[in-house]
Amino acid sequence: MIMKPTQKRPDVNGSGPVIFLFNHDAGHQVAHLAGIAGAFALQANGVRAVIAFGSAAIRKEVERLLSPEQIAALEWQSLALPEMLRVLTKGLNRLLPIHRILRLYWHNAILRKSLAIVSTERTCLTLKRHWTKFHRKDLCPAFICVPHGSGDRNVSVHPAFRNFDLLMVSGQKVVDQMVEAGVSTPEGCRIIGYAKFDILRGRAAEKFFNNDNPTFLYNPHFDPHMSSWFDHGADILEYFYQNADRFNLIFAPHVMLFFKKVHISPEYRVTRKRPDIDPKYYDAPNMRIDLDSARLFDMSYTLSADVYIGDVSSQVYEFLYRPRACFFIDTHSAPSSGATPEYDFWNNGPVARTAKQLLPLLPDHAEIAAQYRKAQEQRMAYTADQSDPQPASERGAEAIIHFVEGLNSVVPA
Repeated sequence: MIMKPTQKRPDVNGSGPVIFLFNHDAGHQVAHLAGIAGAFALQANGVRAVIAFGSAAIRKEVERLLSPEQIAALEWQSLALPEMLRVLTKGLNRLLPIHRILRLYWHNAILRKSLAIVSTERTCLTLKRHWTKFHRKDLCPAFICVPHGSGDRNVSVHPAFRNFDLLMVSGQKVVDQMVEAGVSTPEGCRIIGYAKFDILRGRAAEKFFNNDNPTFLYNPHFDPHMSSWFDHGADILEYFYQNADRFNLIFAPHVMLFFKKVHISPEYRVTRKRPDIDPKYYDAPNMRIDLDSARLFDMSYTLSADVYIGDVSSQVYEFLYRPRACFFIDTHSAPSSGATPEYDFWNNGPVARTAKQLLPLLPDHAEIAAQYRKAQEQRMAYTADQSDPQPASERGAEAIIHFVEGLNSVVPA
């Protein structure tokens, strides 16, 4: 059941804090929540705001996005595992998110004392399932989600979302998706805009090459069933290697693609070994290979590139912050003439099924950009609400304040 933000519920934790949970091994979700946490810390009247972080690197990434005033107003709680436990499970963590789950259980006593837990992912619901086995649901912390990204895959409307008490989403599209899938009600969602876009304010596009050739961004996903990297990535890189005098390429995959050598897709029951990169591409003057820097998720590349090549990553919507040419590779849908694309974001540009089909289309990127511009603008307005001049992070903070006021509005019996 989705709880309305104004629904009353006993505050069994007294002056418990609101915990902003940063429990992922990588930093690609941080910018979706950090600004909201910082704004909440400055706006909340007497409610403590705690950043619970999984590693020193994650804390550093959170701090990088906050002002000194926000950093000082927040409390900080490490979720680090004992070193021996971390080392013993390191190998298994390369296959499954063991560390994320272990951190939750190892620190569950601390997390249990919170008024609400705000997260960008569903893993935290493991605790809710655990706690409700032993306690009444209304005696457990509330769970609030800020989905990381605004994509159109099934994972965006996973049934687990119905277990959150509040969903803070980027736009009307996400509300409609959640309601249509039966995982929320309109009252259970609050549109705040795309909080990650707040870090683009005042930023200009960067130039990554010493020439004026168009720069393409290749951004494959990590899921072995849907990613174009496993079967087509080498051909794409080779194309740009052979066309060094015409085009530049930034190869910036989803940060998790090169985090693991073997990828498992639980949803599709597919396991594949990830192909490596030919070393010659690192030395090509027109190619930038980035596998693990913060630029993979801080929108440096999506802001600066001229053309996007992808498959199923919702980062395409971050690229479309400014409408430009997009191309997609569909590696897994059943081909059908005239069929509607499986994902709505594939309506933002041509969809090919192989690199062989894709590559001849790329020189026409300028014409493609003009052809799809209106459709891109419409989808972006539907996906990421920017009608309110107030930053999305502040809108998110206000939504949480309103919600926790409802939680605190009655005294336990």
